[in-house]
Amino acid sequence: MRKLVALIGLVLLVLAWGIAGAGEYPEKPVQMIVCYSPGGATDFQARIVTMVAQKYLGQPIVIINKPGGGGMVGWNWFVTSAKPDGYTLVAYNIPHFIAQSIVYPKKAKYNIRNMEPIVNWGTDPAVLVVPKNSPFNSVDDLVKYAKDNPGKVTVSGAGLYVGHHIAMLQLEKSSGIELKYIPYKGGVPALLAVISGEVMAGFNNTSDAYRSRDRIKILAVADLERNSFIPDVPTFKELGYDVDDASNNRRGVAAPKGTPPEIIKKLEEAFLKMFNDKKVQKRMKQTGCGMKVLNREETLKEWQRTEETLKVVLKKLVQE
Repeated sequence: MRKLVALIGLVLLVLAWGIAGAGEYPEKPVQMIVCYSPGGATDFQARIVTMVAQKYLGQPIVIINKPGGGGMVGWNWFVTSAKPDGYTLVAYNIPHFIAQSIVYPKKAKYNIRNMEPIVNWGTDPAVLVVPKNSPFNSVDDLVKYAKDNPGKVTVSGAGLYVGHHIAMLQLEKSSGIELKYIPYKGGVPALLAVISGEVMAGFNNTSDAYRSRDRIKILAVADLERNSFIPDVPTFKELGYDVDDASNNRRGVAAPKGTPPEIIKKLEEAFLKMFNDKKVQKRMKQTGCGMKVLNREETLKEWQRTEETLKVVLKKLVQE
């Protein structure tokens, strides 16, 4: 009888220890997968918005880069291999991962139903850029040349069916031109290709273009209104081209499907404090990075809205 009581006591002790341990998350550093190259806008911003993680989460956040396929390599790895324990998160990009899940339903194993949104931190419209010494000084200049030379204008972007690609497809359709899209492994190599003259033009992030504005010309922004970081740059709509904000890059954090609700809640609360930290806000503003802080519920609605929008947009743009 004494042995039985002792055994029961041991079991209760182990259970109590397990419950207590569950409340101590996180007990070690948390890693965040960035599906683009080091130094690109997503990587750059992810490091800024998580730099105060120790203060609000109690552990640092370590950025792990898994670039390739316009984000497909990293997101595929995430939904098939990441454990739902709160220690592996991912930086998402919309419209990127949503557009890819629509266009490539078999190759892209991810979608809005097998990742858990936590929070959104930023907004970063696509812009059309050309080298500093380019003969193109306006969108009209580029369009006229492209009409006279179909398929000869090379355009870089950070992968297939990312925001950059979507903006380019919209420009093609609205102006009746044919461009040659060249996908790169991220925004940095895509922008460097423009700066070096490897391509004639490129669609890139406002934030990256802003930091490189002395080495390029920014011809237009793919949004519904001008951007406060580059107020002198007109929107495509102003110039008469039907290019809207469907390509606007929004960034945030997601967890694997199946992550315990209490962990997701703790992460949501910690990230919201991080994103609203004055140090983070100041650094983002200094580097031309737009912020759009949304909680979990708002982020989920943004995902759902974007998927419905892209189903319509891509049906018009993609001929397969």
